[in-house]
Amino acid sequence: MLYGRERERAAVDALLDGARGGRSGVLLLRGEPGIGKTAVLEYAVAAAGDGFRVVRATGVEYEAELPFAGLSLLLATGLDRLDALPGPQRRSLEGAFGLGEAPGGTDRLLAGLATLGLLAELASEQPLLCVVDDVQWLDRSSLDALLIAARRLQAEGVALLLAARDTGAGADVGGVDVGGLDVGAEADLGPLAGLPELRLTGLAEPDALRLLDDRTGAALTGPARRRLLAEAAGNPLALVELPSTEADLASGGLALTSRLRIAFHGQVTGLPPATQTLLLVAAAEENGELAVVLAAAAALGAGADALEPAERAGLVAVGADRRFAFRHPLLRAAVLQRAPLQQRLAAHRALGEALEDGDRRTWHLALAATAPDAGLADALERTAARAEARGAHGGAAAAYERAAGLTPDRDGATRRLVLAAEAATEEGKLELAEALAERAGARTDSVFAHALLDQVRAVAQFWRGAYPAAYRLLLDAAATDIEPAHAARMLLQAFHAAWYVGEEPVATVLDRLAALPLGADEPLAPLARHLPAAVLPALGRPAGPLPDVRATAAAARKAGAESPVDLVQLCGATLVLGRDHETLELAAELTAEARAKGTVGVLPTLQFFLAEAELFHGRHRDAEVTATEGLALARDTGQAQWTSQLASLLACLAALSGAGQRCAELAAAALVPGSAAPAAGEPWAHWALALLDLGRGRAAAAADRLHTLTTGPYRHHVGATRAVPDLVEAAVRLGEPERAAEPYERFARWAGAAGTPWAEALRLRCQALLGPDELAESAYRAALDLHEGAHRPFERARTALLYGEWLRRERRRTDARPHLGAALETFERLGAEPWADRARAELTATGTAAPAPAAAAGALTALTPQELQIARLAARGLTNRDIAAQLFLSPRTVGHHLYKAYPKLGIASRTELAALLRG
Repeated sequence: MLYGRERERAAVDALLDGARGGRSGVLLLRGEPGIGKTAVLEYAVAAAGDGFRVVRATGVEYEAELPFAGLSLLLATGLDRLDALPGPQRRSLEGAFGLGEAPGGTDRLLAGLATLGLLAELASEQPLLCVVDDVQWLDRSSLDALLIAARRLQAEGVALLLAARDTGAGADVGGVDVGGLDVGAEADLGPLAGLPELRLTGLAEPDALRLLDDRTGAALTGPARRRLLAEAAGNPLALVELPSTEADLASGGLALTSRLRIAFHGQVTGLPPATQTLLLVAAAEENGELAVVLAAAAALGAGADALEPAERAGLVAVGADRRFAFRHPLLRAAVLQRAPLQQRLAAHRALGEALEDGDRRTWHLALAATAPDAGLADALERTAARAEARGAHGGAAAAYERAAGLTPDRDGATRRLVLAAEAATEEGKLELAEALAERAGARTDSVFAHALLDQVRAVAQFWRGAYPAAYRLLLDAAATDIEPAHAARMLLQAFHAAWYVGEEPVATVLDRLAALPLGADEPLAPLARHLPAAVLPALGRPAGPLPDVRATAAAARKAGAESPVDLVQLCGATLVLGRDHETLELAAELTAEARAKGTVGVLPTLQFFLAEAELFHGRHRDAEVTATEGLALARDTGQAQWTSQLASLLACLAALSGAGQRCAELAAAALVPGSAAPAAGEPWAHWALALLDLGRGRAAAAADRLHTLTTGPYRHHVGATRAVPDLVEAAVRLGEPERAAEPYERFARWAGAAGTPWAEALRLRCQALLGPDELAESAYRAALDLHEGAHRPFERARTALLYGEWLRRERRRTDARPHLGAALETFERLGAEPWADRARAELTATGTAAPAPAAAAGALTALTPQELQIARLAARGLTNRDIAAQLFLSPRTVGHHLYKAYPKLGIASRTELAALLRG
């Protein structure tokens, strides 16, 4: 029974009503221990009734981390629906749950999208209520998968209700410190940020009085009753679990903290010894499996009949699924806390022996071990390797660390500490990784081990935004006496760090990479040769001939490089020297490959490079569709760097269309990456804001931004290089062409190294602006000639606009009109409103009545990027299920978007959609 909680009930009812109507929703309940979160969850289950399918799980604090343990419990009843999922997603969950092998291991991000697919399948016949209590105790792999699904729920009819206690070892119960009751380590709940949240507070006094009276009857009266009400502060746990008589409450004058602890302990201490033993085993067993608990307890002398006193006391219950459930998580914690160490060790040992071969057995035996054990250490290392294959790097780090503690020989223990540090880095547990690296480094003189540990430290520094420190650590590690293949991987990481430090560090890394003695059969050799050839000329450094990027990719694949993960840097490198067409082809190919393989983690990176290439080719709508999907994936999967990059690219597109408020919002989001690291999208964000200023005629503001961008530490970045022509235009409009002189000289050298017609066209446009005036016309005409066939309509239109403006100023109005008219037509077709406005004003100034602003070109402009992406795939004949598999959505969400798109397009069927898009 819920006392009060009208606000909470209303929120739950709204969530359930939405699911009944086919809408999905998420609600996170937060609050201190004992505040009533579980009671609200039970209300939700009761309110859902027979009209919902219900799946539920509870996180359990445990001294080990078993990959996907919580998720497998939650979805256990839906495993018969796995065959309905697309192949990569099905294999991902099968690998995560240990039901089969996932080729190449389980992609944890794909497991989250597969979780979405399975939840949608479970909701296909009736709404689904998914309830997860004590989220803070879920293993990290389960938590990540569940949150990825939560953030992509749309129109599946799923109500996802989560409950998490406030974090912190000293969390209070009505002002009472119960931190001492906790064991294990809570999950990092930072990923929960952004979910709809409802924080529970103490009961109002009338509701607290009702609860207390129902609990104690007339046994507690007068001052003692008032004292308990005041000290409990509305916390239902304190009101229910504290002593229920006036004599008990007053006895001993103990503080409320101690009385609460005694209340929990006392409920167990009064039970028969065999029952206490059985409860301890149940508390130590993480899955609540009745058969396992009874077998382990029997080995310790407690038979099945020992369960009855605990059930009669209401301390535990056994559900229809034959699993134990303690009345409250803190009661389970109290059972563990009160037991002497030797009894806890015996419980783990008995559990390990009761379990069949597997990772759970190994962990329990490891937790029971008190001395080095080589065989157990080997088994735990195999457990760690399996965890890594399933994408559970946090669990792997814990297993490697414990294995190191059980390893008799020093070198073997050190090796396992290094593996633990590397796994912790992959998990993003930077402080733990560094601590493990320090422990391992103090134990060995191995050059290779120290190089690997410096790599761990470098990755931690990189993700904190300490790019110079990361660069130096990686450069030094790669210089040690290690195998060239290892050095190559370190230098490729160093290249990434150096990119945010400056041109000289980038050149240093690439020189070192080019000099590595890599054999032709090394997977990274083709990349190590291609990157210096692609990037060094853009920095004004000599390099060898640049091979075709597709040939490089093919050679890398043939040598065993992991595709698309190892090849993604090729897409970025080709952009640096202006080989945008190569990026367009390769990034599109690798994106399709990543979709087919389910390699989700690399998709935001690929989509950023693909969207850049589409933008540079004047395919603004395509770039918006690509970047929008990439941004959603980056946010859902917690990739702060690519969230920043993609948001800033979308800001640039918004600037080109004149959407000022959207541009400002996206740029602001890009400049707050969600971590301590500087925003990776800073150059693009500043370019976006400058383009917005330039398009609106605010030359001074644009020049200030662009000068800082093109002369600062990021001047070698792709966006900064491409922004130089904008600086030239802004500076000339401002009457201060000298501000663009040095950036223009660098741009001219870059254009010469790029050797592409379109780059030379932009250089000539800059030259025409900068003078001398008598050479302007020839430069403009030469630029327009080079633009022909370059497939860059936006840049050609800008050159035509500037030429038309120059001709009008020269009083050659008749000559200006065709160029201004062509520019206007292109700008309107691309939706570049600020530039269209400029072209229209210039055309009017020539004495020709400019046409009124054209309506948006075609009905497709009314669609959102996601609707357009889905419509294009549907027009190609793909089913909703096929589209859902490609875009990592549910089929019902695809159908929902098509349902919204058809009226906007004025059609009613897929046949009409295909005809419209063909036209």
